[in-house]
Amino acid sequence: MTVEETIETQRIRKEQEDLFKKLVQLDVNEHTETKNDLTYLSWAWAWQSFKMLCPDAVYEVKKFTNPVTGVTLPYIETDIGYMVFTTITARGVTHEMWLPVMDGANKTMKKEPYKYIVGKGEKAFEKSVEAISMFDVNKTIMRCLTKNIAMFGLGLYIYAGEDLPIEIGEPCTNVQIEKMRELQINEVNVCKKFKVNSIEELSYKNAEFVINTKLKSMETKE
Repeated sequence: MTVEETIETQRIRKEQEDLFKKLVQLDVNEHTETKNDLTYLSWAWAWQSFKMLCPDAVYEVKKFTNPVTGVTLPYIETDIGYMVFTTITARGVTHEMWLPVMDGANKTMKKEPYKYIVGKGEKAFEKSVEAISMFDVNKTIMRCLTKNIAMFGLGLYIYAGEDLPIEIGEPCTNVQIEKMRELQINEVNVCKKFKVNSIEELSYKNAEFVINTKLKSMETKE
């Protein structure tokens, strides 16, 4: 690789990092709605905002050809349900996303309607899931696209279960500090790794990394 190519690669990487930082810090709460305790972001607003900051962005809805009928459709059909896929390319990066077609209760929709039991014992009752329709497929594609945009940073905190976006470099919280000590992490090693004097000086992002790494390590040992 020549010096010019190296410089160009570094420039592109810097643009990608700057874009993510801008998008991940945007508060999108005014453009969301909540259904069944889940938060949904308006796909139209998300795409508009994304394109304003990244005009070169393009998306694709993946299509699949049925080997028997030869018909091409924007979803994959299986015995356990339907799945849609999208891809977005922006600033030289491509991210893929997928989402199953689900009803309002987030139950997988199938070709034929079916029923399932909710609860146990005397409190158990039966609920129904309607058969899939093209309206359901279309709605899922747009939800998938919105989730795909989140891979670039916009509204990402929604999928992490946070109420507000996290500022880049934001300090860790007392809850995180208590969690790290509850997990009995090696504070000396952590401080050395992130070049801080105490775990109280860690950023929110780095504290989350430490906690998640410790949890995964504990799961592996089990």
